[in-house]
Amino acid sequence: MSQCLVTGGVGFIGSHIVRRLLADGHRVRILDDLSTGRRENIAEIESDVELVIGSICDAELVQRCTAGVEWLFHLAARASVPRSIEQPRDTHNVNITGTFNLLLGARDAGTRRFVYSASSAAYGDAPTLPKHESQTPAPLSPYAVSKLAAEHYCASFAEVYGLETISLRYFNVFGPRQDPNSAYAAVIPAFVSHMLRGQAPIVFGDGEHSRDFCYIDNVIDANLRAAQCEKLHGEVVNIACGERTTLNEIIARINQLLGTNIAAEYRAPRVGDVRHSLADIAAAHKLIGYTPSVMFNEGLERSLAYYKETI
Repeated sequence: MSQCLVTGGVGFIGSHIVRRLLADGHRVRILDDLSTGRRENIAEIESDVELVIGSICDAELVQRCTAGVEWLFHLAARASVPRSIEQPRDTHNVNITGTFNLLLGARDAGTRRFVYSASSAAYGDAPTLPKHESQTPAPLSPYAVSKLAAEHYCASFAEVYGLETISLRYFNVFGPRQDPNSAYAAVIPAFVSHMLRGQAPIVFGDGEHSRDFCYIDNVIDANLRAAQCEKLHGEVVNIACGERTTLNEIIARINQLLGTNIAAEYRAPRVGDVRHSLADIAAAHKLIGYTPSVMFNEGLERSLAYYKETI
């Protein structure tokens, strides 16, 4: 079995990937600064992993953590458009310099596979739908720019050093353990947490903007497939479901599942938000054999059941 490093392994997506790796018999080291991840996300498995608390911006620590690693899953990031607008320097340092540190560490350690969690934010607000990897990127926010820049670093290290990298462009991941209480909470946990309390969900804009929501199980599967597929050379692929849902439709569906009739509170649109997003996932299917197994409605039902137990 492989020695794995999961950066951001205490966070929402990372903690799910850690569990899958352990279940498959792999050895797991986590590097996380606990800035957004919650330690309770790995409470029952912490004794089964090597947890290193620290920042990917610490180049010396990264060198130590990448030693002996065969598979590196890089999820640590400042993952928020609004936060990147408020704190662009911090976003740059973590998302670009931090990724660069990890690529250097992986190169020096002889890491076999580097799986990078990229973002559909790289596409920006271009009107063409669905989004496909050959489109010219048009990032709108410092967050989007930083995630795209790190993709280019991954491709460069594949070309120059022969490090096998792949960038998985996630589209609006959601599911259990996604924090609904953060000031930068993603839309589904934010809506669900409000509506479970009988409160109006807050919508920035008219609610007709749409997203290709991707349940966490699909993302876990994509990461494991990316780690185990045939030789890679810096490719970029979309990870999504290939369907889009408006925010108003989400609210209507949650009301239906809860048996409620809670109206949204509409506020001014936010700077940097994209109007519509929909992925072409053909390249991911061809390259790593990815096909989504849990579509939006089923994922929403699973998420709602989780939040009912935890909120």
